[in-house]
This record gives sequence, structure tokens and C-alpha cells, in this order.
Amino acid sequence: MSDSLPPSYVQRFLLEDLDIRGAVVRLTDVWQAMQQGRSYAPAVARLLGEMSAVSAVIAGNLKQPGRLTFQISGHGPVSLLVVDCAETLNLRGYAKADAIPAAAAAGGELGALVGDGRLQLSLDIPGLDQPYQSLVPLEGTSIAATFEHYLAQSEQQPAGLWLACSADAAVALFVQKLPGADARDADGWSRIQQLAQTVRDDELLGLDAQEILRRLFAEENVRLFDARPVTHDWPADPEKVASMLRALGEDEIRALLAEHGEVVVHDDLSNHTYCLDAADVDALFRPPTLH
Repeated sequence: MSDSLPPSYVQRFLLEDLDIRGAVVRLTDVWQAMQQGRSYAPAVARLLGEMSAVSAVIAGNLKQPGRLTFQISGHGPVSLLVVDCAETLNLRGYAKADAIPAAAAAGGELGALVGDGRLQLSLDIPGLDQPYQSLVPLEGTSIAATFEHYLAQSEQQPAGLWLACSADAAVALFVQKLPGADARDADGWSRIQQLAQTVRDDELLGLDAQEILRRLFAEENVRLFDARPVTHDWPADPEKVASMLRALGEDEIRALLAEHGEVVVHDDLSNHTYCLDAADVDALFRPPTLH
């Protein structure tokens, strides 16, 4: 693994003679941090890891950078998958799941785990009054197939995704045909797809982007762009929680305090828990001091 690469990154590339672009995403420390304290079942972790890698691919390819949020929701044992990626490629996410039936876990198909679901995209671009939102039904039996279909529909160009996820890393290989590809080489897209299909999970998980591309596309002219680091940097924000609780109103918060002896708020996406006792609630609603 190259020492010059960040531990988690998006690295874009271009097959210059073919007008085919792509990217390799490798999430290591970021993916490990996203799992801390979560106790996800392996099948749930795999879905979230694959979705995190795909989200980084798409965020890293945006023409107008913004905050990108993907959400898959359904009525299966995995009811919710959310990945949020800031324009700086600061990534977070979580999954909500019940007990996973053995058959669904063994098969690993998206439909068996999520049920009849849908994929929602929200893109918040600085300067726009409202985020762009898109809602589509789930298509395909895997995260890769679902996002291939989504990209083909949204960008009107065919794309291929190959994903791998372990406890230590979540990785994506992405290729996409550009409008001029057929004019450059009529068989180019078919050839690149066939070559990409040969990639193994152990290669994706164990090799850096340059080595993956060298092994797959040894006969092609590959232009590799600088890697962009992906981070997971979401510190606790007690003031944001305080503002939310004030908005709910003192009566409701004191009723919760009386019932439970404390007020507990868990930020699912950033994975922080805030516990407020009676003194904290008093301070929350104390009139501001005048100087």
C-alpha cells in the first residue's frame, strides 16, 4: 500500500483513449470509526459499508460539490440505511435493523434484508434555496446493482460498480461510459466491463487504487488523479442538542425528566449520546444573565 495515500480516500481515473472515467474508493479508518459501538450484524455492516463506499464515489464526482445524503428505507429487517457526506468528503452513516433471519443473512440479497424499499437522494449545494431531492424504488438485488441503475437513470450513461466490505475496509471500483466513448472505440466499454468483472474481493480489499488499475487495465492508457482524503470527523455538538431541546419546549422536557430521571438524546448519524440531569435541564431553560 502506498505510503503517500491517505488511509481513506477517493481516487479518480480516466481511460484516456476510451472516454471512460472511474474511481476507486478505499475506506479504512473511516469505516472502522463508523462501526465503533454499533454492534452491527455482519450482513447489516456489509450493506452500510458498501453504501458508504458508493456515496464517496458519487460525492467525489459531483460537478457542483455539496452535501450528499443517501437513504435506503424499507419494511424488511434492515429498515434504514443512511450515509451523509459533506462536500469535504467528511463521511458518516448508520443502519437501523432488527434481528436478521438466518436465511436473509446467508443470502445477503438487498431485497431480503430491506424488503420493499426505496432510495432517496438529497443534495444540498451552497447557494441554493432548497436541496435537490430524488426518490426512486430499489432496483436490483445488491447495493451495487441499485446504484448502477440509479446512475444510469440520473446521468443517462451506463456505469459499473464493484464493491467489497470487511470489518477493516469498505472499497468501491467505479467505471462509467462517457458520451464520446463509442466514437473512440466501439468495443471499449464492453472490454472494460469484462476486465472489471474479473476483480476479486481480496484484491479490492488488499490493494491500493494504482495496483488495482494496473492489474485490471494493464493494456490501457490510465490517467490517475490525485487522491482526495475521506474523513470521519463529527465531534459532539451539545449546543445543537440544547437548541433542539429548547425548541421542544420546557414543559415537554421536564415531563421527560420526571418520567425517566434524565433526558437522553442520541445522535444516530454522528453516534454521540447526550444525557441531561435535573441541573442540566435547569440550566437549559434558565433566563440569560444580563450584564
